[in-house]
Amino acid sequence: MGNPNHTENTEHSVLEGRNAVLEAFRAGREIDRILMLDGATEGQMSTIRREAKKHDIPVKFVEKERLDRLSETGKHQGVIAYVAAYRYADVEELLERAEEKNETPFLILLDRIEDPHNLGAILRTANVVGAHGIIVPKDRAVGLTPTVAKASAGAINYTPVARVTNLTQTIEKLKKRGLWFVCADMDGTPMWQMDLKGPICLIIGAEGEGVSRLVKENCDFVASIPENGDIHSLNASVAAGILSYEILRQRTNG
Repeated sequence: MGNPNHTENTEHSVLEGRNAVLEAFRAGREIDRILMLDGATEGQMSTIRREAKKHDIPVKFVEKERLDRLSETGKHQGVIAYVAAYRYADVEELLERAEEKNETPFLILLDRIEDPHNLGAILRTANVVGAHGIIVPKDRAVGLTPTVAKASAGAINYTPVARVTNLTQTIEKLKKRGLWFVCADMDGTPMWQMDLKGPICLIIGAEGEGVSRLVKENCDFVASIPENGDIHSLNASVAAGILSYEILRQRTNG
């Protein structure tokens, strides 16, 4: 029976022990992060650190007591890895998906969305509107967890999600492939006054914070959702849904 204080692994598959973590690297599994015994640098631990650096996987050094508390088996050997519950795609796969369908690319990029229910709901919307995939950052963002899968109502099995190290660099690369970037912001142009029919990537930021400065500076357009109420904020997944349907409407109506 698992440790009742074990709370960090509820959204991921958990690997404990040096051999298990190294085997995950060999198998190409998506590792979200690694907790390692502070000061452990020899042998297999050194190899794990080297592989983590190669794959841009964060390693956090912790005390043995924390590893003991988080371990379900009691045999962590100084290392615990959290593995994504679902496979991530490459950004190139998202573009290939559009090409295979003979459709103009439509992607959704999420900037620091940390709520799994938001990501799940956006996945669901993305699938319904025909988006070819979602891009999320590795840092400060929720990954593909069981909660996300449940909230997506099955869309996680059909709409690919790519995870990248640097959003700004990803935007620059996709611009070279012909995509235009539009982000959601209250100070933007009303969405129905914009031409959203071409190859496009919609950017949705975190609730409260919005799209980060660097990401916004790299956008081609800023779109706003007209409001007529007493509050002036929308849930991230709702904003994504409204803007995604405007893109679908324009594409459908030509």
